[in-house]
Amino acid sequence: MQYDKESKKDLYEILIQATEVDELIFIETIELLEKCKISDCCLTFLEYCDPQKYVFEYQHLNTIEKKQKLDLFKNDFKKTIILLKQVSEHDFNNNYYSSDNYIVIRQTLIKKISKNQKIIKLLQFLVLLTTIDQKFIQCGSNSLSLLVEMKVDIRKLCLENIRIKNSSLIGANFAKCNLSGSEFENVDISGVNLNGAELYNCKWKNLRIHELLKLEGHTSQVLSVCFSPDGAILATGSADNSIRLWDFKTGQQKSQFNFNSGWVYQVCFFPDGDTLASGSDDGSICLWDVKTGSLKTQLNGHTDYVRSVCVSPNGTTIASGSNDNSIRLWDVKTGQQKAKLDGHTSYVYSVCFSPDGNTLASGSDDNSICLWDVKTRQQKAKLDGHTSTVNSVCFSPDGNSVASGSQDMSIRIWDVQTGQQKAKLNGHTYDVNSVCFSPDGITLVSGSADTSVRLWDVQTGQQISQLDGHGSWVLSVCFSPNGKNVASSSRDHSVGLWDVKIKIYNNKLVGQSDIVNSVCFSHNGELLATGCGDKTICLWDVKTGEQILKLDNHSSWVESVCFSPNDDTLASGSADKSIRLWNVQKGQQILKLNAHTDVVNSVCFSPDGAILASGSADKSIRLWDVQKGQQISNINAHTDVVNSVCFSPDGAILASCSSDKSICLWNVQTGQQISNISTHTDAVNSVCFSPDGAILASGSADKSIRLWDVQKGQQISNINAHTDVVNSVCFSPNGAILASCSRDKSIYLWNVHCQIYFVKLEGHTNNVSSICYSPDGSKLASSSSDKTIRLWDVKTQQHYQDSNMQSTQIANSICFSPDFTKLASGGSNNTISIWDVNSGQKIMRLDGHKDLITSVCFSSDGTKLASSSTDKSIRLWDVQERCLIKKFDFQTADVFILYFSFDNSTLYYCSNQQFFYLNLKTLQSSPNEGLSYDFIAFYTSREKQYFHPNVAILLISKQLIFQAQKALIFKSEFFNYQGVDIRALIKQRGGFDLESEIKQKQN
Repeated sequence: MQYDKESKKDLYEILIQATEVDELIFIETIELLEKCKISDCCLTFLEYCDPQKYVFEYQHLNTIEKKQKLDLFKNDFKKTIILLKQVSEHDFNNNYYSSDNYIVIRQTLIKKISKNQKIIKLLQFLVLLTTIDQKFIQCGSNSLSLLVEMKVDIRKLCLENIRIKNSSLIGANFAKCNLSGSEFENVDISGVNLNGAELYNCKWKNLRIHELLKLEGHTSQVLSVCFSPDGAILATGSADNSIRLWDFKTGQQKSQFNFNSGWVYQVCFFPDGDTLASGSDDGSICLWDVKTGSLKTQLNGHTDYVRSVCVSPNGTTIASGSNDNSIRLWDVKTGQQKAKLDGHTSYVYSVCFSPDGNTLASGSDDNSICLWDVKTRQQKAKLDGHTSTVNSVCFSPDGNSVASGSQDMSIRIWDVQTGQQKAKLNGHTYDVNSVCFSPDGITLVSGSADTSVRLWDVQTGQQISQLDGHGSWVLSVCFSPNGKNVASSSRDHSVGLWDVKIKIYNNKLVGQSDIVNSVCFSHNGELLATGCGDKTICLWDVKTGEQILKLDNHSSWVESVCFSPNDDTLASGSADKSIRLWNVQKGQQILKLNAHTDVVNSVCFSPDGAILASGSADKSIRLWDVQKGQQISNINAHTDVVNSVCFSPDGAILASCSSDKSICLWNVQTGQQISNISTHTDAVNSVCFSPDGAILASGSADKSIRLWDVQKGQQISNINAHTDVVNSVCFSPNGAILASCSRDKSIYLWNVHCQIYFVKLEGHTNNVSSICYSPDGSKLASSSSDKTIRLWDVKTQQHYQDSNMQSTQIANSICFSPDFTKLASGGSNNTISIWDVNSGQKIMRLDGHKDLITSVCFSSDGTKLASSSTDKSIRLWDVQERCLIKKFDFQTADVFILYFSFDNSTLYYCSNQQFFYLNLKTLQSSPNEGLSYDFIAFYTSREKQYFHPNVAILLISKQLIFQAQKALIFKSEFFNYQGVDIRALIKQRGGFDLESEIKQKQN
């Protein structure tokens, strides 16, 4: 390899030379430089040093072998020096490769190198070289950016003292990395995972991150936000009857004004920033001294709630809108009412002055917008077009346009002079509660009941980005005076701060964008299946987080997914009342099973894969012959929705639970009821047998978990820790641990012997709907209404992967394939997804069901998947061929649960309150008993009972979520380019500032 500056201009041609050397040379070079304590000018040192002086690992070899090894080493060493020279003189070491100017070059390069392990090692080498020689900082920074974009696993690496500059690390996964001593400058860290990272003596400055802080302190929904004119203070008004002032840079609360008369609907600063106006549900408007917090004036006149207040640009007039249908103008100096503007026929929700103060816009519950002449007090125009309440109006900075947000889910922009609609912005899926123009008028921000904040290009009407983070309705949004930041307030009691100058490439993020109801591992642990509220099923590659397959034939949300034992088939159950079986390899529907008359809540293959069981909201359990696609049996026993069924490990007993508060045990062979347990005081949502079949666990809406002696039918214990409905329970394969999840957003791991929890897994921000152990017991998958899927390493008790696989659907059932390689999920989009557990990629999608999929289940050999649905069908799918084998239709009843017998000859299901089995050879259905549950996994191996505090070490999401759970900070600085201290965000996300902790203990 000869160095020729002119012939090595192409970056790929330089990097590909890494394939000519042993990758160990990169490690050895770093060790050599560190051993010799070289700092800067490393190329000069390498060119003149004799490397064999520092090589000791060949000393034990004979002379010939030693000479051969040394010759190879020296040859690789020379090639490495030439390579470094070429890199140092390339623009890769001078320019910012994360910029838009290099998008095409970067993407082309990634396609060529993403699978080349030696080039990946070279890039890692260049990153580490930044710790030694500042001349390589830019190429090392660009290298790290490429590694992140290629999703190379850099977790748990030692990255001490790296120096990164002018780079984008969006979504980088530094979980459990040692970043101590690192220096970052002008680096985008949006969505970075710092969980468990060591951050000692770091110097990070001029950072870019779209999430800044979440201000928490209000005890009820935050109804309004407003920046002070200088942008230093943020005011908030809340339903907790208080007004709070916050320091924007630190996120600390500066002061609190308690207003005992009622909710504070609106706050608005005066132009001088010294006074704050507020409107309340007692009908009054209050003027507050910002510095002292004292009440200066109270304006009375409205006879109902004051929904909105706005101060004129010159600070002399206040406009207010009320539920008394009127708008009033007030003289600030005298406190007297100047005018009452009548014209709206219902509540006035929003008022806004034009920039020159001559015009006032108002939005009302009568669906209209009115423009008023402030001087004459006459109505100038009435803007009609919205089909529901107008919640918010805002003038553009030039005064030529008015933006409006409505409960009809639209945003409209109007021409003030003509009164004509200029544009209609569609995208929000629920009420638009607030709109606000940026100071330059180029961007519009909106907040909605769909929990999102969205940014819009005013000229094109196109959505620029979506900011997700609130757990409930976004009620108010406001731009900072410099236009760089947005504040948003929510029903979740919090205020979000966002840097909107940071480009958020949401379209590049792989994930799901709707509620995830169910997750299921494949039996080889490489795939994860999810079923979601957007009617789809997705398969994800657990390692990379890439989507492998998307199945979208269901006509309603997918409730349940389940892999067949051999991972060839995925079953899905949906709200479309159908069960679908999908060929995992082909992503095609094999069967559609119709019989249920309501939502199919759960599907599960029998251990032998021959039978699929389904459970439904039609109060029935049905068993299906997977091979024939025919119903074996229909069990009607419960008087309400059947929520879960579960086979005992020997297949002899079927347990079922229902919203009728009961648990039933059935003899599978005779179909006779063994026992009926009715001690829960609310709906029983989940049942699960221990691996030895001796214990049955149940989770209930009464917030309790109970353990039962199966043989005696007696309660062993009543476990209480959750503070809301328990949605699912699941035993680990060795039976030592019981996992539970709840609407309280948490997952608990319990010691079965002691009945006490020893780990609480936190991270989800909404209802945790489903949990499922991987067959080898090493991982636990959870799905949630927060649109994420998380994978936890339950051996190390770490969030193995925060597969925040953002979902566009609701998954209602999950199931592992027997070989641990696939996960099937089914939900409300009528489709079943099969995922590669290791890669997180969706392998296939099985379409066919016409309604909600409520359950999916693999056969024990994994060749088939059964699915049940509210489309009154059960479908049997050939997983390998990705096609429908057989469809079982039922006229009057929905199937609730599916489960295969161990020999795959029978499919158990529940329908019309009865348990049935479907002989998959004869396709005959008969009354019987079986066992399944919403979140089936087949356990075939043991796991070690060894747990550590959990952290998420992988995030797959359409949302950029900054994470710092259990990150350790000490003597470190983290500031964004506006001077905002990011340490507050790190601590807010679960990180620990050890310096603060030490000071607290000393005090």
